[in-house]
Amino acid sequence: MNTLSERDICTKFITPAIEASGWDRTTQFREEVNLTSGRVVVRGNRASRDEKTIRRADYVLYYKPGIPVAVIEAKDHRHSLRDGIQQALAYAEMLDVPFAFASNGDGFLWHDKTAGGALLECAIGLDEFPSPEVLWQRYLAWKGIGPEATPLFSQDYHTTGKLPRYYQLNAVNRAVEAIAKGRQRVLLVMATGTGKTFTAFQIIWRLWKARAAKRILFLADRNILIDQTKTNDFKPFAGAMTKIEKRQVDKSYEIYLSLYQAVTGNDEEKNIYRQFSPDFFDLVVIDECHRGSAAEDSAWREILDYFSAAVHLGLTATPKESEEASNITYFGEAVYTYSLNQGIEDGFLAPYKVIRVDLDKDLGWRPTQGKVDARGQIVEDRIYNASDMNRTLVLTQRDQTVAARISEFLKATDRMAKTIVFCEDIDHAARMRHALINANADLARENPKYVMQITGDNEEGKLELDNFINPRRPYPVIACTSRLMSTGVDAKTCKLIVLDRTIHSMTEFKQIIGRGTRIDEDYGKLWFTILDFKRATELFADEAFDGEPVVIYQPSAEQPIVPPLDAPMPGDGTLEAGADGNAGEILGEPPGSKRIKYLIDDVAVFVVNERVQYYGNDGKLITESLRDFTRIQIGKRFASLDNFLQTWNDAERKAAIIAELEEQGVLFDELAKETGKELDPFDLVCHIAFGQKPLTRRERAEQVKKRDYFARYGGTARQVLELLLDKYADAGIGNIEQLEVLRVAPLDRFGAPVEIINAFGGKAQYQAAIRELEQSLYQ
Repeated sequence: MNTLSERDICTKFITPAIEASGWDRTTQFREEVNLTSGRVVVRGNRASRDEKTIRRADYVLYYKPGIPVAVIEAKDHRHSLRDGIQQALAYAEMLDVPFAFASNGDGFLWHDKTAGGALLECAIGLDEFPSPEVLWQRYLAWKGIGPEATPLFSQDYHTTGKLPRYYQLNAVNRAVEAIAKGRQRVLLVMATGTGKTFTAFQIIWRLWKARAAKRILFLADRNILIDQTKTNDFKPFAGAMTKIEKRQVDKSYEIYLSLYQAVTGNDEEKNIYRQFSPDFFDLVVIDECHRGSAAEDSAWREILDYFSAAVHLGLTATPKESEEASNITYFGEAVYTYSLNQGIEDGFLAPYKVIRVDLDKDLGWRPTQGKVDARGQIVEDRIYNASDMNRTLVLTQRDQTVAARISEFLKATDRMAKTIVFCEDIDHAARMRHALINANADLARENPKYVMQITGDNEEGKLELDNFINPRRPYPVIACTSRLMSTGVDAKTCKLIVLDRTIHSMTEFKQIIGRGTRIDEDYGKLWFTILDFKRATELFADEAFDGEPVVIYQPSAEQPIVPPLDAPMPGDGTLEAGADGNAGEILGEPPGSKRIKYLIDDVAVFVVNERVQYYGNDGKLITESLRDFTRIQIGKRFASLDNFLQTWNDAERKAAIIAELEEQGVLFDELAKETGKELDPFDLVCHIAFGQKPLTRRERAEQVKKRDYFARYGGTARQVLELLLDKYADAGIGNIEQLEVLRVAPLDRFGAPVEIINAFGGKAQYQAAIRELEQSLYQ
């Protein structure tokens, strides 16, 4: 038994035991199930998945496909029966199931959360594994699902096409469970990019197939959301589904998709929804339910009131909780929450780094006495700051400075990287497009769609939105917008988010950040950058950014419950609904307001400060300076300089120590950029953590040459070592420790690696020579 691997134990003992107790191999259990994809780790401009963070369950048991009930963790026979139980419990918690089993082939250790007053854990034989029906009945009791609710809760998923991820299963099952138990208002909170629409489809499918919801209304506030939903996730509904577009509705369908704006109006004949009887729909799904109009008596509120007998399912990435509005007060506590940080930790969402840019005039600018703007207006004498820019004060040279910094970043990374620039209003978006066209004249000359204004009033720009989203279409590359693209735009390959808009609303901020969080590995999109000119990313430090929503607003008898709202901030202007019904672009001022906007062309604007913040390995932005962060991380591993030097000198491969520190979050490439010198990780550690004077790689290489280190070698061996030293000076220690380096130019001219190694007398002698070279480098 001790010679059998973990896979052997599974094949010879665990799987036969499961099957013998009645579990169907094709539908009721899966082996080696990847629950997560592995967190994306960004180092400099490179990204890779951390395979150690992949969560993989040896077995997941399902009563039906999509309804997991148990997890089994297998170990080889060198482990005890109990050794896998804590791992199994962690996976069981992720999957929201009460049963966890561990096995080494001798039997099973069974952890049973449904046991009540009985033993929570017990050992059972291989022939005592519980049957599907036994676990299912205990599972239903644990969930509190009675006989009348069981048929709905156990309704089949739509199983053709993509498989739901673990958190999507949890969201679907929790929502169906709540509805099966009679709950009328249900809220799901899922971070942008985690598949809310696909989750909604599975919920609707199961309710529809069970005939618990015979007619469904799906509401969204963007045409693009409706169209994407209809052609993608909701495609299996086919002939049973229609989009409400005409004033006269066809009542022969069962699934209706609609914009809020398409079914509401200011007078009776425009309110299309009244063509349906109040009890026509059994389920109303409100996508992006944090959004809505600003008035309590709005038509948006009227829809929910009119269909009040239906179940209302709210979907949002950003639950609205304020003194004026509350998702939770309307829907109740969320039945399931999957946060941005959890999505990044699991590897389903892209991490980010932040470059915060401060402009001198944003920090405070006062006009000279009697200053006249480009329109002939005398500029009010006061101090203007960041909150005034592009609202009450337009400095056109500021546009040019921002455009130059955006272009500089793209030129240093990828000029064809999809980029969204969020501007203050439509006028600002138009000016920013103009500035970016001039800053990228070479590419704009090749294709005028390199930069496009995509706002609610711009028909040409809106027609290009699908092309911007489509990763197979290279143009447009840069989209200048205001509100139109802040939500509902599934731009998987967006690699740069530019913030040049004052953002007070946490809801809006999270929606904007969500434009970059999707991953598309086929197109090399694993992470993204936020270029922040308005210090909006300070909201990352707010506990509300990724915390659990809490109820702030409680209605009184005089203040009835209102649906979730997302009114513009005071002074933000009025929201425009474009020709396609897409609300969200600021056009002007509130009725009756006469705020003056000054336009000034002759005031220069300069970048005065930049700060880069990285997404650390603890799932949070690094808020201290990179040097301070590095000093702290290195201090956790090495108590003193002597401790580090001894570990470094004793290591057979220096690359292993470098990799270990990188896993702790040390960013050697970025630190080297900060110092402005080509420093080896060894020198970066000694200099930053322990205050030692550093040497560049080339200086270290020159010292080795001065010591006449190569005198003991001759012929091919000496030439190889000299070239390896040059390789070190150019690219660092990691290169010379790899045998693969012998295959590349100019070393390949000495023959195959085995021939080169033989020139040293064999592999042991070659490796000894490399160690001596390293000792001389770090002497």
